[in-house]
Amino acid sequence: MSLHGAYDPNNIFAKILRDEIPSVRVWEDDHVLAFMDVFPQSEGHVLIIAKQSKARNLLEVEPEVLARMTAALQRTAKAVEKALRPEGLAVMQFNGDAGGQTVFHLHFHIVPRWADREMKGHGHAPMADAATLRALADRIAAELD
Repeated sequence: MSLHGAYDPNNIFAKILRDEIPSVRVWEDDHVLAFMDVFPQSEGHVLIIAKQSKARNLLEVEPEVLARMTAALQRTAKAVEKALRPEGLAVMQFNGDAGGQTVFHLHFHIVPRWADREMKGHGHAPMADAATLRALADRIAAELD
């Protein structure tokens, strides 16, 4: 998909928001959902999405939605750091096919990094065990401010 086009209400994140498919939620409020990536590039990989916006990418998002998302991104990244003690964090956001985007609902990735652990490729990691993701989500949620 290009940078421009219609929002697909049947994308996987829209289905997660409608509880049509399961997700391992870290936390949520009225505007934002933070949940574990089921194809994690690293242990503790979390995704941040807006609940009401139909923005497919950064170019389309409403400024007030982006402000809430970035506040949620920072809050969640701090909790990931406290819970997992990574040596670094990669925060990523992709736009359009050529930019690496695979789900066309605006989202941010928080990927913990350790010097001695190789990060798996975006969209190429194996599916994680739900119980493992739940345990990580609980550890991260326990560190939220």
